[in-house]
Amino acid sequence: MLRLEDRIFTNLYGFDDSGLKGAQARGDWSNTKDLIQKGRDWIIDEVKKSELRGRGGAGFPTGLKWSFMPKETDGRPSYIVVNADESEPGTCKDRDILRNDPHKLIEGTLLAAVAMNAHAGYIYVRGEFYNEAMRLEAAIAEAYDAGLLGKNACGSGYDFDLYVHRGAGAYICGEETALIESLEGKKGQPRLKPPFPAGAGLYGCPTTVNNVETIAVVPTILRRGGDWFAGLGRPKNTGSKLFCLQGHVNKPCNVEEEMGISLKELLEKHAGGVRGGWDNLLAVIPGGSSVPVIPKDVCDDILMDFDSLRAAQTGLGTAAVIVMDKSTDIIEAICRLSHFYAHESCGQCTPCREGCGWMHRVMQRMVRGQATVEEIDVLWDVTKQVEGHTICALGDAAAWPVQGLIRHFRPEMEKRISEYRKAAKAA
Repeated sequence: MLRLEDRIFTNLYGFDDSGLKGAQARGDWSNTKDLIQKGRDWIIDEVKKSELRGRGGAGFPTGLKWSFMPKETDGRPSYIVVNADESEPGTCKDRDILRNDPHKLIEGTLLAAVAMNAHAGYIYVRGEFYNEAMRLEAAIAEAYDAGLLGKNACGSGYDFDLYVHRGAGAYICGEETALIESLEGKKGQPRLKPPFPAGAGLYGCPTTVNNVETIAVVPTILRRGGDWFAGLGRPKNTGSKLFCLQGHVNKPCNVEEEMGISLKELLEKHAGGVRGGWDNLLAVIPGGSSVPVIPKDVCDDILMDFDSLRAAQTGLGTAAVIVMDKSTDIIEAICRLSHFYAHESCGQCTPCREGCGWMHRVMQRMVRGQATVEEIDVLWDVTKQVEGHTICALGDAAAWPVQGLIRHFRPEMEKRISEYRKAAKAA
């Protein structure tokens, strides 16, 4: 359980002023000049020491990712890009940071830019986040007026400009290279890698793309020390994390908790427990719609961190916890997710373009029971032909919910098919 004094997002619910004065009262922009002047290597070393892993879903070590940026310039500028295209169904943490604690993100972007020798940064905001984008732009204007951004940022001698770019609501633009394509004014489609963004990203220049939450925790890590952050959570799964608790719980909420907290404690302590009690739980999607569902018997003891959930054949993802009680038609719920991924596929890769639509059509028949038991195995095989065979991870995201359904709820699928056949025979 996270102690009150270890919380990073102290205005997550917007009870206090989100402007510059309120942020400074909460400790933001404190000694930022000193942190900048400690230099690039010190910043990266502290972030490495903290063992911070990306909060956008992949969980890649942040300090290691930053170290991929070239130390010596070849004449090209470097860029820092913040991914605020929060489009994963069930995920609603980054929008609260943009809305209620934007200065944490702005300061974090400046410090990350110093670590990568970037003098310009872009925050790519999801198109539907109109109010959040307005709040962010107002906060950036405050920072410029106070001399915290622009020429000689914070009086440190470092120049840094920050821009907000609003997307048009495409899920695929949450993938870092599709985001870069969209920033350049092109259709949001993922790029083949290599080259990776650190070598050739935005406008062909060295670029690092990080999630909002990842960047927003950096100033606190640098002030309190990497060892402090590494002391929270579990080994290789350190720090605090924002969890989005929703679905069939009594009190849906966003909450900051320690990595490695048990799912049961997380739900009962912060979300008022499962509707109808823990025994009424059917299943949970623990990390946003793209990770496999897990049934109640797995939920009883599972810990909420990257490695524990991976061992249970699912993932932490964005930590959007979608709770489903026994009133849920689990087959229809997964079918709805299949519809989403079929709709959002950019169509560039054949396995994804053809496979997502095919999986959704088969899942529609599974919902009605108008399928055969053998088709469950065919459906599994097709998910395996999509998974790992596309440029970006959308193919995996489309395949995993269906795999989770078959892995844990195959008897329910077979029962539905059997009931339909009996009804058809009786008719």
